[in-house]
Amino acid sequence: MAKRLFDLAFALALLPVAIPVLAVAAVAVVLDSPGPAFFRQERVGRHRRAFTLIKIRTMSAGTRQAASHEVGAAQITRVGAFLRKTKIDELPQIFSVLLGHMSFVGPRPCLPVQEELVEERSKRGVYAVRPGITGPAQIAGIDMSTPVRLAETDAAYVADRSFFGDLELILRTALGGGSGDAAR
Repeated sequence: MAKRLFDLAFALALLPVAIPVLAVAAVAVVLDSPGPAFFRQERVGRHRRAFTLIKIRTMSAGTRQAASHEVGAAQITRVGAFLRKTKIDELPQIFSVLLGHMSFVGPRPCLPVQEELVEERSKRGVYAVRPGITGPAQIAGIDMSTPVRLAETDAAYVADRSFFGDLELILRTALGGGSGDAAR
């Protein structure tokens, strides 16, 4: 309950800063490459329930729906590379936090088609918590291309999570820690 209250308060506090940044980023995306500024993608959430994740588009319009490590790096646009590096592309997920689909810290939500990762996480009880915008695996540079290692890291987070641990992960992310999922 305390984590959810923190998520709501933090999300509401960030909105006045996030909305203008999102507006500028959206314009930059549209000017840089044809297509919409945002994209929607189904992800696996708490208790394995599907939810729709919204992100700023960082890849060419029409890129197939797949995990980042399964998509060629050539698909990433010039502006998209900057948005990924600065993690601005993650800002729309604040709305997923407000809706209760996500938390600021937790296992990164995967696609339903990432069956091996979904099963490895299920075996380890990872879906007992909300997925996060950031998490320990992301900070450690563990991406979704290593499902067993990722699920083990996620399970360790679920077992040992704490308020101060989450604050540390948020701070490390804000200071540029982690690399997220790499495109090949």
